Order: sequence, then structure tokens, then C-alpha cells
Amino acid sequence: MNRHGIVIEDTFAEAFGMQATRVIITAPEPRWAREAAVSMTGFATSVIGCGVEAGIETELAPEATPDGRPGVSVLLFGMSTKAIGKQLEKRVGQCVLTSPGSAVYAGMSAGERVDLGRKLRYFGDGHQISKLIGARRYWRLPVMDGEFICEESTACTAAVGGGNFLVLARSQRQALRACERAVAAMRRLENVILPFPGGIVRSGSKVGSKYPALPASTNHLYCPTLRGVTDSRLAPEIGAVLEIVVNGLSDEDVRRALRVGIESACAAGRESGVERISAGNYGGKLGKFHFPLHEVMA
Repeated sequence: MNRHGIVIEDTFAEAFGMQATRVIITAPEPRWAREAAVSMTGFATSVIGCGVEAGIETELAPEATPDGRPGVSVLLFGMSTKAIGKQLEKRVGQCVLTSPGSAVYAGMSAGERVDLGRKLRYFGDGHQISKLIGARRYWRLPVMDGEFICEESTACTAAVGGGNFLVLARSQRQALRACERAVAAMRRLENVILPFPGGIVRSGSKVGSKYPALPASTNHLYCPTLRGVTDSRLAPEIGAVLEIVVNGLSDEDVRRALRVGIESACAAGRESGVERISAGNYGGKLGKFHFPLHEVMA
């Protein structure tokens, strides 16, 4: 199979089950909602070392937010609801509570509940007050620019993490440009995030290492500098490989994002320097979700 002259390898992307939640951050101006969201989702690329994987899902117009102000929706993915709850408390407390004019609300209603403002309310030092609207409780904490409004809890849902594809190109610059096109297209989709910096990963990993303390290590099969000393999967003309990882609220969300991303990465044809599209998997042993690239692109 090929797209615009670029070969799509007959392989599959392997992904695994996670838990996810959505929160909505609002502020008086779009800039400040985004500032809080960017800060909150920092250092959240991989559960291997960051606790959660998080990113901005989309920017929201005032009519789409609970308080009628500009907003940003954020998705957080973790291996358990407990892990997500722990990270929510820290990240909202340190990055949203502290941001001028901010408020934060649950972005999901169905599923297991995790704390959002239930513990953060104690920052009010006894001056906090709550208000129950229907079945939803909100906390109002006095802060130096007025009040911080925070919903008491949000919900978690089953999700999918680790969907991916690899862009194999003649040079690093050509691989990067193709991935930038893919990221721009994928970020227009709802229910997914690309957790790595700029949505792109240079350090694709494999499970395990020669060093027992490491759970993951460099994917030597796709490192061009190791082509002559390992069982490389790279043809001589490949000078660089970059990966895009996608997390989604469902397997169909991930599948749609992969299709859009691969199509965009290939859109400029082989003249762009992209030679092949592949995917990272571990023989089906890592996760129960498999995305055959030929099926995804059919």
C-alpha cells in the first residue's frame, strides 16, 4: 500500500488501555486560559516517568464553557483513576489555582469520580464556601484577585494510549516537516491528544533494557547511527525516523487520528523526502489494541 508514492508498511501500531479525564479551564481572556492549560500539562509526556500523559484537547469559545468565559479543554491519561486523581490535585493546585482569573470545571460527567476541588478547597483556610447546583458541587476559594471557582470532582473513563506511527525520511529536517504537517491536522480532532513536545517523539523506545533498572530504552532498530552494528530495520537511504504518539478516549478516536496524521504526513509525496510510514509494536505483547496500518488507511 502507498499514499502519494510513499510506502505504508504492512504492520500495526500497538496501544494499551488507560483511564482518562477531561477538565475545562476558563479565564477572562483566551490567553490566560491557555497559559494555565500549558502549565498544567507540562512534564506529562509518558507515564513511564511523568505520572500522567496530558495535553490540550481544544480551545473553547465562551458559549461552550460552564461560566461563559473563554476556555481550554485538557485531557489527562493515566494507568489508574488513583494516578489521575493524584496528578490532578497537584497540577490544578500548582498551575490553575495560581493562574490569574482562572476557574476549573469537570469535563466529564459519567464514570468513576476523582477529586478536583475537594481537597484544594482547604487552601481557602476556612474561608472557602461551596454551592450545590443540581448534583454538582462547586467551591469558591478567596484569592488575591477575587475568587477561584473549582468543581468538586470530575469523572474518568476507559481510554486508549500509545497509538503511533513512524515517519521514515531521508533527512531529519524532512521527517520533521512531515510530522509537523501531521500534527497540525491531528490537533484539529476532538477526544485525542499528542502528549510529546510539539506532538513529535525523537526517542522512540522499546520495552526493557540491558540495564535491569530501566523499564524502557532506545528503539535501536530505528536508530540510523546503529544501522551497521544492530539488526536495523532501516534501508540505506533513511537518515532519520520520527514518531507521533496519540492517546484517545476510544479506539475509534485513535484510529481516526492515525488516519488523518498519516494522510497529512504523506500529502507532499516522495519529493518531500519521506520514504516509508511504519508503526511501533512489540509483537502484540504490550497492549490489547492493535491498529493495522493498511486497515487504518483502507
